[in-house]
Amino acid sequence: MSGLVLICICILILTGCAPYKPYAVDEVPFRVRSQTKSEWNVRVTAAVPSAKESRKIFGVHIYKRGVQPIWLEIENNNEEPVWFLPMGLDPDYFSPIEAAFKNHFPYITPYNDLMNQRFYQVKQVIYIAPGRKKAGFVFAPVDEGTKELSVHLVGEDHQVRTFTFFINVPGLRVDHHNVDFDALYPEDEIVSLDEEGLRQALEGLDCCTTKKDGNAQGDPLNIVVIGESEDIFHTFIRVGWDETETIYAGSALKTIGSYLFGGQYRYSPVSGLYAFGRRQDVAFQRTRKSIHERNHLRLWLSPWRFEDKPVWVGQISRDIGVRFTWKTLTTHKISPDVDETRDFLIQDLLYAQGLEKIAYVKGVSPAPISNPRNNLTGDPYFTDGFRAVLWISSELTNFEEVELMNWEILPER
Repeated sequence: MSGLVLICICILILTGCAPYKPYAVDEVPFRVRSQTKSEWNVRVTAAVPSAKESRKIFGVHIYKRGVQPIWLEIENNNEEPVWFLPMGLDPDYFSPIEAAFKNHFPYITPYNDLMNQRFYQVKQVIYIAPGRKKAGFVFAPVDEGTKELSVHLVGEDHQVRTFTFFINVPGLRVDHHNVDFDALYPEDEIVSLDEEGLRQALEGLDCCTTKKDGNAQGDPLNIVVIGESEDIFHTFIRVGWDETETIYAGSALKTIGSYLFGGQYRYSPVSGLYAFGRRQDVAFQRTRKSIHERNHLRLWLSPWRFEDKPVWVGQISRDIGVRFTWKTLTTHKISPDVDETRDFLIQDLLYAQGLEKIAYVKGVSPAPISNPRNNLTGDPYFTDGFRAVLWISSELTNFEEVELMNWEILPER
């Protein structure tokens, strides 16, 4: 039997074992999680299928190839057409055929042609005529957890209208989804503070995080965030911070893989530090080139309220590498200049127009670079001793509109 015949037989066997049979879109109930917003006589509905749902709709594991489908339905009730701008959704979006090509079977098969047709047929169109409704998918890089979507539409008046969504994508075990924030404090422990009372409370906080038993001093509690949880979480996600997975077998394996092979794993679990008698309520992280280089942010909901808004106490540090320890085998090494990381967060939120007010309070004893302190894993750090207090804005706020509270003046650095 010739080699060519053997190859043909193998191809037939392979194609027979891997039929391409995607489900009809209506057969997959991902749209039960859809969100709808209306403005300017336009109604926009958005939904994001999970990895499992996407496999059914497209017949292949498209998440594993870095492709995430975003379903949009745009209803134009104007007398003029509108145009959808996919660049606004994600500047790195994939064209339908490109998304299909990334998922092609590795052998010669007619199924790849069917896949091209499938991806192309269910795409969202750019032009929506007056009185028409169009629905379809846009293909973007994968974001797990809460995905932020900005749908940009432009009309004949050349004005761009933005519809922003924050949609939970099933599949990621996000740490703060396990926290019942309403049950953290009994009602009689919740205290409303005026401005002076808030300053005193923040200055009287413990300096640092601790171990589970409350002993030893870890990283300094160097930030305070004021705002509703939804505003805070959505602002951080919009800026580019990622949610954090809980620690379980799957996340541990992904963390080890990222450590060994230098991957990002944007949602890697964060070790537990303690304040208010418990580990952090929520953690966010900003990855850079690899899992070794991240900015970590931990937040605890306090029992205090200021102007009817919750007060969150936090700790932020910059991971600059990984080192070995006898206790945990590996741990992240933090940059000793924790004030720089604190100020990075302020800049990050300012550029994203996410801040309403900024202030500084005392609370962490100063530690100069010549005589640093150490956190729980032995990393040295130095600090000017101040905490940043950040009021999160529920609306976009320009630089010049941000109020700098005259509480404390930072020393020259």
